[in-house]
Amino acid sequence: MTEIFTATPPPPSAIGLRVPDFSVPATGGDFVLSAFQGKPLVLYFYPKDNTPGCTTQAQQFRDLHAEFARAGCVVVGVSRDSLKSHESFKARLGLPFELISDIEGVLCRMFDVVKNKMLYGKKVLGIERSTFLIDADGILRQEWRSTRADGNAATVLEAVRKL
Repeated sequence: MTEIFTATPPPPSAIGLRVPDFSVPATGGDFVLSAFQGKPLVLYFYPKDNTPGCTTQAQQFRDLHAEFARAGCVVVGVSRDSLKSHESFKARLGLPFELISDIEGVLCRMFDVVKNKMLYGKKVLGIERSTFLIDADGILRQEWRSTRADGNAATVLEAVRKL
């Protein structure tokens, strides 16, 4: 049986461990991880809707969405924005995938993506742009932490094709 990683404390690297099931609010209704058993899943965490880098990243996942779908992979974005903000962001960009609203930070803690950041000279807690690839059996196979928005989708697609 595969070990499961947990949110407290997160392991230094959870690669090779089973991701525990979760249910969180998302555009299109609650997102339940176990509902996607049998399909690879990309979870990409981004800081904030409607910001330049996050818009670029979302557009690139959108533009490659057909390729992810051909590979049988589901793509989902995650931030701490509200569902209302996500719905607007999704509609404005024509995103064909769901966005998870992690206001409570459940997934952010589980994947250890909340970090101290500098914003206008002040230290704040925020989401470190990170992407995770979970295989069809629910095992975390790859992670990209502190990634750049531009090019992340293409890099992840290549990894999905190698699963």
